[in-house]
Amino acid sequence: MAVREVYKGRPEGILLFFIFGLSMYTTAMSVSYMLGLKSFIPFFQFFKELLVLSVLALNIATLKYRPRFHLIDYAILVFFVYTLLYAILPIGQQGFSARLLAFKSTSFYIIVYFTGRLFDPKTIYINKYFNYIVLLTIAAGAVLCVEVMMHQQLQLFTGYTEYCYYFFNIEPSGIFGLSTTFDSDSGLRRFASFFNNPLEHAAATLLALAVIGALYTRDDNKFKINITGILALCATVFSILFALSRAPLAGYFLIIYVYALITKKKFITNTVHASVGLALIYLIYLFTQFESNNNSGLIAVLMNTIDFSDPSSVGHLVQWVEGILSMIAHPLGLGLGTSGRVAGSLGENVGGENQFIIIGVQAGIIALFLYLAIYIMFVKAGLKWLNKLKGKERKVCMAVLLIKVGFFIPMLTSEVESSSYLSYMDWFLSGLFISMIMYPVQPQVQPANDN
Repeated sequence: MAVREVYKGRPEGILLFFIFGLSMYTTAMSVSYMLGLKSFIPFFQFFKELLVLSVLALNIATLKYRPRFHLIDYAILVFFVYTLLYAILPIGQQGFSARLLAFKSTSFYIIVYFTGRLFDPKTIYINKYFNYIVLLTIAAGAVLCVEVMMHQQLQLFTGYTEYCYYFFNIEPSGIFGLSTTFDSDSGLRRFASFFNNPLEHAAATLLALAVIGALYTRDDNKFKINITGILALCATVFSILFALSRAPLAGYFLIIYVYALITKKKFITNTVHASVGLALIYLIYLFTQFESNNNSGLIAVLMNTIDFSDPSSVGHLVQWVEGILSMIAHPLGLGLGTSGRVAGSLGENVGGENQFIIIGVQAGIIALFLYLAIYIMFVKAGLKWLNKLKGKERKVCMAVLLIKVGFFIPMLTSEVESSSYLSYMDWFLSGLFISMIMYPVQPQVQPANDN
C-alpha cells in the first residue's frame, strides 16, 4: 500500500509502512522465517531503507522552493558526516561490513529525518496518520489482552527465537525461552504484543501517548477526545503496565506532567505534585518495613529498582561504568560496532544499555555532544514554537516535543534508536516539524542556476 501511494505521487504514503509495517516488523520477519521464506528475508530487511531512500530522492526531485535551513539541520548533517567517517575509515577492530551495519543503526535515522524535512508540509494530512497510530495502539492492546488471558507471549508462536538465532546469533534465554527482556526480576511475564520486545512495546506506548495528546488537543489547549481516543488511551495504560518496563513507565508519567504544564492543566499538575508527595511518603514507609515484611512481586521490584539491588539495575550500572571508563580512556571512540546491538550480536560489546553511552563509546565524545545538542535543540524549538503554531503544525510540534521528553529516560537504559519503528517515526516527525517552521511564506521556484 505504501509503495502504491508513493508510486502515485503521494510520498506521504510512506507513513503507512512506518506505522503498520515497522511496528510489527520483527513479528512479520519471524513468521516469514517459520513459513520457510528464509531466502526472502534479506530483501525484506533491506526494503525499509530502500523505501526511505526512494522517497527522499522523490522529495528532492519534486522540490518547488529553496529550503531554508535551520541550525538543527546543520548540526544533524555534521553528526551524519562525522559518524560516516568512522564507517569509511578503518577505525577500530571491526571489519568494513560490521562498521556499515553499526553506522546504519547509529545514523540512518538522519536519512529518515531529511525525508521528513524535505516534505512539503502543506500536502500531508497529519490527522489521518495520527489516527492510524491511535488504531495501531488499540490493536496492540487487543493482542495484549489475548496474551494476558493465555498467560503466554505471542512470540512463543511466531518463530521468534529461531529467527533471532539465525540472523542475529542471539540464543534463546530467560525463564520463558525467548530472551531475558521478556522476564522480570519478580518472575512475572513481560509482554510485547506484536512489537519486537517488551522494551519496544513500552516505548511505542510513549509515542502513542504523545500522539494522542497532540491529536485531541485543540489550539485553545482544550482536550477533546472521542470514543476511539478513549480506547487508545486505555490501551496505553494496559500496555505500559504489562510491558513491565520501569524507564518507559517513568517516561509515561513525565509525558503526562509535561503535557499538563505546556497546556496549563493545573488540575493535572496539582494531582501529580500531590501524588509524588504521597509516593515519597509511601516509599519511606516501604524502606522501613521492607526487610521485616520480606515483600515480593511488584513491591519487591519497586524497592530493588530504587536501591539498585536487582540484577537488571546492577547490570545497567555495570554497563554505564564500563562505557564511561571507555570514553575516558578513548575520547575519540573505539570505532563503530564496538557497542550497542551490532556489537552484542558479535559478542564484543563495550558498555551499552544507554543510547548516549553507546554513541560515545563508538564515535567519541564529539559525537556524543553533537547528539545531545541536537536533542536539546529539538526540545527548545518545540517549547518555543508550540504557542506560535496552529492546526496541524501545532499538533506535529506537540507530538515531537512530547516524544522527545518521553524517550529521554528510556534512552538512559536502552538503545532506542535501534528500533526502526520508534526511530523512524520520531525522526520523520522531527523533520516534518522543522519543515513546517521553516516553510517560506511565499514559496518561490528554485532557480536552475544561481550564477
